Amino acid sequence: MNCIFCGIADGSVNTQLVYEDEQVVAFKDLNPQAPTHLLIIPRQHIARLSEADEKDAALLGHLLLVAKKLADQFGLKDFRLVTNNGKGAGQSVDHLHFHLMAGRRFLWPAG
Repeated sequence: MNCIFCGIADGSVNTQLVYEDEQVVAFKDLNPQAPTHLLIIPRQHIARLSEADEKDAALLGHLLLVAKKLADQFGLKDFRLVTNNGKGAGQSVDHLHFHLMAGRRFLWPAG
């Protein structure tokens, strides 16, 4: 498997992490779409949310709690947390990840 996010998660691809624990890593997006734009990924390779199942429930909950922790750490009161599922939805890396973005006004509907 040649997954850039797996390489970041296992340390073989160098990037500056803003958070890490046994299950999750987070880092700044290389192509930020907002003044604060972090990517939060599980160390375990799951290609997209639609491929997760019941055994991943605790990990999925942990990803959300890490997003909250990072929002607190970065002093973000208003933020957007999003994941894209598949290329048609804008997913460019086939590894589940959440975008935590803040620092500008976001419109709705998104996209």
